[in-house]
Amino acid sequence: MTALTRSEPSAQATDAHGVIAFLDAIEGVSGIEPHSVMLLRHGQVIAEAWWAPYYPDGVQLLYSLSKSFTATAAGFARAEGLLDLDAPVISYFPELDAEVTDPRSRSILVRHIASMSAGHTTEQWDRAVATDPEELVRGFLLEPPDGTPGVTFTYSQPTTYTLAAIIQRQAGQSLVEYLRPRLFEPLGIGEAFWARDPATGRDLGFTGLHAATDAVARLGQLYLQGGVWEGRQLLAAEWVAEATRAQVDNSDGTGSDSDDDWAQGYGFQFWMARHGYRGDGAFGQFCVVLPEQDVVLAVTAEAGDMQAMLDAAWTHLLPAFDREGSAEADAALKQRLTGRQLPFPDGEEVPDSEFTMAHTVIERLRRVSLTAQKLTLQEEDGTVTTLPLVTGSWPAPTGNLSARAVRTNADTVIVHLQFVQSPHKLVITGDLRSGTFEADWRMTPLGDVSKMSLFDLASPAPSKAP
Repeated sequence: MTALTRSEPSAQATDAHGVIAFLDAIEGVSGIEPHSVMLLRHGQVIAEAWWAPYYPDGVQLLYSLSKSFTATAAGFARAEGLLDLDAPVISYFPELDAEVTDPRSRSILVRHIASMSAGHTTEQWDRAVATDPEELVRGFLLEPPDGTPGVTFTYSQPTTYTLAAIIQRQAGQSLVEYLRPRLFEPLGIGEAFWARDPATGRDLGFTGLHAATDAVARLGQLYLQGGVWEGRQLLAAEWVAEATRAQVDNSDGTGSDSDDDWAQGYGFQFWMARHGYRGDGAFGQFCVVLPEQDVVLAVTAEAGDMQAMLDAAWTHLLPAFDREGSAEADAALKQRLTGRQLPFPDGEEVPDSEFTMAHTVIERLRRVSLTAQKLTLQEEDGTVTTLPLVTGSWPAPTGNLSARAVRTNADTVIVHLQFVQSPHKLVITGDLRSGTFEADWRMTPLGDVSKMSLFDLASPAPSKAP
């Protein structure tokens, strides 16, 4: 994989103090836990960091940031004559023609599902699944829109799922297979895989893509450059322009002057923002593109307040561009970015201890055993997962899990179990008096993961999607 070029911030007319202020605003703040940051200016990486146990080559679930990659597949498919934005969606599913008779459903065009303007006024995922769990496109089309296609915006997962289904049907390949020679290989993107719909085998499209932060940064740079990569027009400039301008009003009456970055308009699987545009995914997965500043910001995180992360970028990063920097500021930023680790409580070394389940959000987890050097997790079927513990730091992941443990007081042991192919952390609290533990997500993953095994949670196969 060809490395992106690195540069000092001051060499790209950026004051590193602003980058430090941005990091201060998102790190150590309640409700925000950054996992990685890459900042590019003029095509150069001027700042980057991973918070251990996350690491540069590691892939992570991007949640709805996956949609922007699906949009890119749509751009390629359109250029190859596989996709017509003005064709009715039903035309790509002739086997459903006799069933989908409501003229409102039949009027939904491909451009409507690409822009979240299929006309429904509410999220349709649960209804589509309830109507036909084996063919979600059928379930989606059998629920006629109650608004106006092309005008009524609702962020709804079946729209992107259906767009992805069309691309895969027309191409005869999964999204990953289709994108590999067209996007991933030309951009130098390494490992990437997509969770699949177990009923159909399709890549989900609306979520489920696992890729590295570097892949997110490269996608943003491709769009910033108008679809050009290394002198080659890889993605049609027309598609880039259409995908990244407002195709539908999503302001809900608030107007474009609102401070809400989710009310500035929606393109083709990209959000318009108060500054530039972006792809984003739940819990703080961002690909922010700022054409006026010639900047791409890629972030992964576990955050409950995504607006606060964008506010921090607008407040601290924007003024830093085209502001004089210095070697001293560059050095301070380099030091600030070095040796980042996920936060963890202070305390003493854990005693040898064993806990049985009192409450757990992962139903299969039944027993937790600890020594100062080792964490052992036992599930109800007898499956045992053993992870190393290192005093004072996060150990390198074992598979896709890393853990830390500490005794916070005379009666309590805390374990943080990090699922490094996702944004999520399981917090295990052991009571030394009762010998029982409780396990809760720091922030609960989307989807029902309560019955999944630790192995499936930690090593998501393409057929599984948290």
